Amino acid sequence: MSTLIKGMASAIESLLPELETIYKDLHQNPELSMQEVRTSRIVADYAQKFGYEVTREVGVTGVVAILRNGDGPTVMLRADMDALPMAEATGLPYASTVRAKDEEGYETGVAHSCGHDLHVTWLMGVARLMAEHRDAWHGTLMAVFQPGEEVGRGARSMIDDGMTSRFPKPDVILGQHVMVGAAGTVGYRSGTILSAGDSLKVKLFGRGSHGSQPQTSIDPVIMAASTTLRLQTIVSREISPRDSAVLTIGALQAGTKENIIPDDATLKLNTRTFDDDVREYMLGAIRRICCAECVASNAPREPEFTTLSSYPLTVNDDATIQRLRAAFEAQFGERAYETQPAAASEDFSVFGREWNVPYAFWFIGGTDPDEFKKALNPTLRAGLEAMLCAAGAWLGEQEKST
Repeated sequence: MSTLIKGMASAIESLLPELETIYKDLHQNPELSMQEVRTSRIVADYAQKFGYEVTREVGVTGVVAILRNGDGPTVMLRADMDALPMAEATGLPYASTVRAKDEEGYETGVAHSCGHDLHVTWLMGVARLMAEHRDAWHGTLMAVFQPGEEVGRGARSMIDDGMTSRFPKPDVILGQHVMVGAAGTVGYRSGTILSAGDSLKVKLFGRGSHGSQPQTSIDPVIMAASTTLRLQTIVSREISPRDSAVLTIGALQAGTKENIIPDDATLKLNTRTFDDDVREYMLGAIRRICCAECVASNAPREPEFTTLSSYPLTVNDDATIQRLRAAFEAQFGERAYETQPAAASEDFSVFGREWNVPYAFWFIGGTDPDEFKKALNPTLRAGLEAMLCAAGAWLGEQEKST
């Protein structure tokens, strides 16, 4: 067992009911990306209560909480706060019924379907335990509550708000995510653990007409349909079978009435890649095909490309993972395991890239929906212990002799 956690065992047990209450409140009151006003206030007030130096509204709604505890390394722990624009259908007694307007002004349901409510709860618990057990560690703890992960802008917004100059440079940056898997497990990996993700909106321009006179139109619906089919050949015919890539077109929007050919059509698409060269090739191929299909259709102008979100690869530092591996195996035994890369994407690595320091990201098993009620406490405990364990690998008593 981690030396740090061993001294906190009874405190962890006592804290779990409070954390469950916090989690359920956050789950029931989700907020959209870059709108996390209530959540950021809750975490800032909580950290301040336990003696942290708290800076609010970093990158719109981000919170940075710092606890200095003598000489030693600086460890940054990060949790993302935002929820997704979707209605919750879990049937839980604390399910979200929140509705809000997104950035485009459309009303939508809001739900913590990606687990960020757990992430916030874990980091709040760690912040309290570290503050109440300062005799067990030394150094500086920086707890970062980040907005806007779901839109790929939150980490960048905090960096652009002067984060690297306003706060101490970390020696290591650590983060975790609840993931499909048995509750209470911890999955880690050296090297690439999450894919790069890019989302684009492509507007195709035609010439509208009445449905009875198609010869006078340049039909953007046909253009969009042809483009959709051709884009699927990038992965199947242009990417090597030895490489992994995904291209998904999640929306094709055109027209409002069945007998009117519209003036334009819009595609919204997403890519996932595990290699920077493959990523650049795919983005170039998307532009090439969209432009070529417009030429083939005699479109009046080139397509319009808008980047909706962009996530870099998450590539864990090997030395950091080896240190975490030893800590996780000591704490969790067989419940700690080496995981495979996931096709999900995160903006967590932006912090490490901008500060040019090692970082590591890992997964906490959250089981399946049918078992969720039974899994809540094991998942709360595992995430709390994993983050404490990771921080302790740099800040704990065992590091004083190294």
